[in-house]
Amino acid sequence: MIWIVAIGPSKRESLLRSSALRVSTAHMTQPYRIQMHETGGPDVLKVEDFIPRKPGPGEVTVRQSAAGLNFIDTYHRTGLYPVKFPFTPGQEGAGAVQEVGEGVTHLKPGDKVAYLGSGTYTTHFTGPADRMILLPDEILPQDAAAVLLKGLTAWALLFEIRPLQAGETILVWAPVGGVGSLLVPWAASLGARVIAVTSTEAKAEKAKALGASDVIVGYEGVAAKVKELTGGRGVDVAYDSVGKISAQESLSSLRPRGWFVTYGNASGPVDPIPPGRLAQGGSLIMTRPSLFNFIPDADSLTRGAGLLFSALKSGTIHAGIGQRFPLSEAAKAHEAIESGTTTGATVLVP
Repeated sequence: MIWIVAIGPSKRESLLRSSALRVSTAHMTQPYRIQMHETGGPDVLKVEDFIPRKPGPGEVTVRQSAAGLNFIDTYHRTGLYPVKFPFTPGQEGAGAVQEVGEGVTHLKPGDKVAYLGSGTYTTHFTGPADRMILLPDEILPQDAAAVLLKGLTAWALLFEIRPLQAGETILVWAPVGGVGSLLVPWAASLGARVIAVTSTEAKAEKAKALGASDVIVGYEGVAAKVKELTGGRGVDVAYDSVGKISAQESLSSLRPRGWFVTYGNASGPVDPIPPGRLAQGGSLIMTRPSLFNFIPDADSLTRGAGLLFSALKSGTIHAGIGQRFPLSEAAKAHEAIESGTTTGATVLVP
């Protein structure tokens, strides 16, 4: 005898949803990465399965806990910074060592590490062992992925490019963004007066909580307000990650022989600035640094990471993860960071 059992609509829908969930979950448990085959909007970021590369001599393979999201990732996606296709975005990540290659003696499977590298929007990353930083027990992998690139950028800005001195006054644009939310409290802890520039009152309150002495809301007339706050003197250093719409205000906010450090293009690339403009401002100094020039080898990377992790452990700065997105939803994460609605760090979690 054959029994035929009728399944009602609600039961059928439940089974279908369960089946779809199993398929989706099975896909996400396979190694995958985010790849681009063209430049454009967030929709060019595609989820693709792949077979992780085995580590060669001097390399390790890491099973990712998280990848950090940075504005430079959007520059690669849009073509502002040209890349070769196919391209996997991402500059930082953290996780557990899964396999080590020949000759690697300072790391072993299971070790928690963070690293800088190209192509970190992936579940598994294989790269040079000497660029992997062993994490202290107190530092969680997601926190490390959130702050490594941004934190090392803050370290380079404050300690390497133009060492900040106690008693100096600085201007920080985007103070509650990825780098800014680390730069403000770290600079304040060094004895600097921080004047911050942000776009909303809500962000202004967060900037004050981070340690800003004064906050300017809005991008109009910033230089005049800075001069008023400093008794007409101007600031010693302007740290500008906004770019196109802020550069001239930054220059006009400086004291004679002050430093204009432009390190980002959130509003677009800075228009050309003739040398004569620096002379007019009082022999100003302008630099456009790249972090990787300050960490060319394992020793410099270890030195910078050591100071960064010490600042994290002491509570001087915090990872400040404001947003978490599934790695498979990297496109949504890009939409969020470009909308200007994010605060603190953003991580992508496989």
